Amino acid sequence: MAINDNITVMAGRTTPTAVDVETKSTIKHATTGKVYASESEAEADINNPETSTTKEDIKRDVAITVNKLPDILGGST
Repeated sequence: MAINDNITVMAGRTTPTAVDVETKSTIKHATTGKVYASESEAEADINNPETSTTKEDIKRDVAITVNKLPDILGGST
């Protein structure tokens, strides 16, 4: 076995490579429903003295989509 391989071996078995996933984050004002384009836009709204927005008003949602699960049950015994 070549030392150049980038694999991890645990208890004599090779662990699967990283799973192919997609993530989508949404930053939103919980009361008004306004969707922010970035974390810095939400922070600017919190720091704006003309708004009553607080840190507790900001809601963050993360959607994770797994494109293909690794073959964790395969292999021969």
